[in-house]
Amino acid sequence: MTQAGTTEPDELALAAEFAAPARADWQELVAGVLRKSGRLPEDFDGAPESLLTTRTYDGIDIRPLYTAEDETVPAGFPGLAPFVRGGKPEGAVGTGWDVRVLHANADPVAANKAILADLENGASSLWLRVGGDSLPPSSLADALNEVYLDLAPVVLEPGAEYEAAASALLRLLAERNIPDSEVIGTIGADPITVRARTGTAHDLTPAAELAARLAAKHPKLRTIVVDGLPYHEAGGSDAQELGAAVAAGVAYLRALTAAGLSVDDAAAQLEFRFAATADQFLTIAKLRAARRLWSRVTEVSGATPHGMRQHAVTSTAMLTQRDPWVNMLRTTVACFAAGVGGADAVTVLPFDAAIGQPEAFSRRIARNTQAILIEESRLAGVIDPAGGSWYVENLTDALANAAWREFTEVERHGGIEAALESGFLRDRLAQTWEKRAKRLATRKDPITGVSEFPHLAEKPVVREPLPSIVEGGGLPKRRYAQPFEQLRDRSDAHLAEHGERPTIFLATLGPLASHTARAMFASNLFQAGGIEPVNPGAVDDPVEAFKASGATVACLCGSDKSYGEQANEVAAGLRAAGAKAVLLAGRPDESYRGISGFAHTGCDALAVLTSTLETLGVK
Repeated sequence: MTQAGTTEPDELALAAEFAAPARADWQELVAGVLRKSGRLPEDFDGAPESLLTTRTYDGIDIRPLYTAEDETVPAGFPGLAPFVRGGKPEGAVGTGWDVRVLHANADPVAANKAILADLENGASSLWLRVGGDSLPPSSLADALNEVYLDLAPVVLEPGAEYEAAASALLRLLAERNIPDSEVIGTIGADPITVRARTGTAHDLTPAAELAARLAAKHPKLRTIVVDGLPYHEAGGSDAQELGAAVAAGVAYLRALTAAGLSVDDAAAQLEFRFAATADQFLTIAKLRAARRLWSRVTEVSGATPHGMRQHAVTSTAMLTQRDPWVNMLRTTVACFAAGVGGADAVTVLPFDAAIGQPEAFSRRIARNTQAILIEESRLAGVIDPAGGSWYVENLTDALANAAWREFTEVERHGGIEAALESGFLRDRLAQTWEKRAKRLATRKDPITGVSEFPHLAEKPVVREPLPSIVEGGGLPKRRYAQPFEQLRDRSDAHLAEHGERPTIFLATLGPLASHTARAMFASNLFQAGGIEPVNPGAVDDPVEAFKASGATVACLCGSDKSYGEQANEVAAGLRAAGAKAVLLAGRPDESYRGISGFAHTGCDALAVLTSTLETLGVK
């Protein structure tokens, strides 16, 4: 309430009494902080924020600050070309996105039980792997028993058996008296992905002819899936995933139009599948950029403006087998990003999906992750909530341009099929994986619960094995945590054989305050390789403590001052006491004698851990 005689301002201006800060003011503050931390050299004459800039695997610089000065191309409006802000004018407001659940159980009875539980508790569509070692097409009726197929769309992943799967599904729909004009779902024919995963060529013509036949009778049914997951799972970057997927989409457009469909009808047959990762902003930008890319493709193909149907799946590459409970956090962030990015359908993989067949509990958590984001967080209540963010708009634009370069490079090599056949795409993805593997090994790309903050006492989670979808010979399928997890497997085998884990003695130098930080660092590092640290704390004689520990490898932990005063003497004493190797927690320094290796921030943690396990005699 206002006092008598006062007037309210027309506009509330918070902090109006302060002068508007300029970018130079912020830069000066940044420089001050960097100078105090030692990160700003005295002779540095560049912009201080450049020292805080990071670079993605696509060479996109992520700056620490974006402002209104960072203009980019207009994003348009939801439901209108270039569809950056969404494929539908209304977005997902009112309905939420399609909550799609994956089922890959070869047993139709078990699959049916899990399917019904999902549909009764929030799922809105089904994604079924059929054929091969998965559910036989002939068992679709049993797996879908009591499922209302006119309400719950079915998306198949049939591999090379798409014709048999299509026949089985359409036969079942006819038996349920669902009119052809009302049939919804996706057959999932994708011979390009079959080729990418197996290395075996598959002609696109039969899939295109199947789509042409079905389109005439089933206007709401899609036949083709364009899957970006194989390129993501091979270690590729976001732009490489987008570029390969767009190239595959173009290949299908050519095949479908050759089979007699118009460009508009051909585009309507496609559904795109992309990975959603824990890198929230890159996932948001990737989905927005994908729609922009496809809008341009359909435009130059002569089609009417056509949005991209998107299915986002939480990344299998980011999932861990160790400390799998952390996967719940990763998939929550990925699902959030997929929803904000405007995906039409989202699949949250259960936290144990990297281990084997998910159980009822993990499926429930995966479903409820989406339910909370849609119903409680109201994430779908606003169309394109990231739209207008200076950072997101610039990242979307940069990623779209990088992906277009990847797409045109694939086209320059003859298209997606030729690029797979020649090995060009495999080599290109391998180059990115080499960079990613280095960052993973040095923990610049940390994996919580595995390479960072491991839980060494955890009991491994065991699940029934999943049916294989890879026949071999195609693109590799990678998980980021696997190299570290293999070291943990070696440690577990050692524990089973000898009754104890391999150990390393932390030889702490100086008073408690001088060695605590480096001892904690070393403890965290060695546990990532399954090596149990023995930390005696502050001791008068670290050599005698080492002898009493029974360990055969030691790591010096202390301050630079204590290293200068004691490192050489203690290292010599440890060697004389039988230490097979003596490491030092700190940067390499030639003045230290008798040191086998150095463990420090940014070191090749995988190399240090592997070498230590070998020294300890762990097979």
